[in-house]
Amino acid sequence: MQKSVLAMMVVGLLMAAAAQAQEEPKFTAKPSGRILMDVAFIDAQHQEEELKSGVGIPDMRVGVSFGYGQWKGKIDMGYAYGKVNMKDVWLQYDFNNQHFIRGGYFIHQYGFQSSTSSSFKETMEEPQSNAVFNNDREIGVMYEYSAPTVLAAASFVVETDAMKQTTDVIGNEAVGGQARLLYRPHSERGKMFQVGVSAGIEGAKFNSDQELDHKEFTLSTRWPTRVAKVHSQSLVVAEAKTMYKFSPEVMYSCGRFAVIGQYFVNSITRYNNLSTFTGHGGYVTLRGLIKGHDYAPNMNDGGIATPDPGNMELCLQYNYTNLHDVSAGLLGGKLHDWALCYNFYPNKYMIWRVRASYTKVVDRKGFEDNGVTILETRLQVKF
Repeated sequence: MQKSVLAMMVVGLLMAAAAQAQEEPKFTAKPSGRILMDVAFIDAQHQEEELKSGVGIPDMRVGVSFGYGQWKGKIDMGYAYGKVNMKDVWLQYDFNNQHFIRGGYFIHQYGFQSSTSSSFKETMEEPQSNAVFNNDREIGVMYEYSAPTVLAAASFVVETDAMKQTTDVIGNEAVGGQARLLYRPHSERGKMFQVGVSAGIEGAKFNSDQELDHKEFTLSTRWPTRVAKVHSQSLVVAEAKTMYKFSPEVMYSCGRFAVIGQYFVNSITRYNNLSTFTGHGGYVTLRGLIKGHDYAPNMNDGGIATPDPGNMELCLQYNYTNLHDVSAGLLGGKLHDWALCYNFYPNKYMIWRVRASYTKVVDRKGFEDNGVTILETRLQVKF
């Protein structure tokens, strides 16, 4: 009798241990990386000394993504042009397949361009208006809710210099908040429609110059190539208090065709009764698959998924960026950019792009009006 009871207890313990082992999450880790190889031919109306044709590897990364139950994370390091820098470094908790919260250093949701990383822009480089009026990676916490018809995200962030300097150098870090709300009544392959709005607020940034420290914003963008990194527009707004951001967006796709539009308005209030500076801009992108399947949605990021292997695509984009505010006495110029891009997706790890563009900047104080024609190609590998 005692032996049978003992045997039953042993069996029960073994079954409990087996059940616990089955319930215990499994830790997973996956290495990741990317290499971008560019060739660019550049012709400028007024040739700047730094703006030259050539080749480059503008992005090279090695990282790892990992998961454990409802937890996941990513660490991504960049090594381009001989410099080591952090890219994505974040930890995320999934409440379920619709809700998550993420903390760390990453690109927060703000407008349509948040749906793709820098190397997955359909026109090879991001629109200049997004580079000027939106932020890159920031330290912060983001909550996101993604359902078939709605995406909502809200973030609390601190200034990017917190990744480079400690508070004994920066002082009190500037903070901010931003949010994105999308309504998408259609979100299936071959039929997509969404409208949305993003908004944000942030404090003035750190500057090693005491007169500008946490009293300035620098708004800038480069000519659309990474072989030469030369600013096409750059404006310092001094005596700055607070930046207010607003950006509506729309995306429509039917079959192999898609159109995306986004508009930006950024206003910066200033000290000493100086007039508020307002900059604005926007872009329109037409996309068409000349070979392959219909476009599909990227639900969690609120965009269009990377086309399937074997697909070919043509993209046409116009971008306008205005940093010229006469009432505020700040003349950062007006930029117009027209770009045509061919994309070939041979497999899920590689993309070949060819881009032809003409970019014109006028009315920039201290600079001659300039027009730059660029023909470039890129082979990118991502795993």
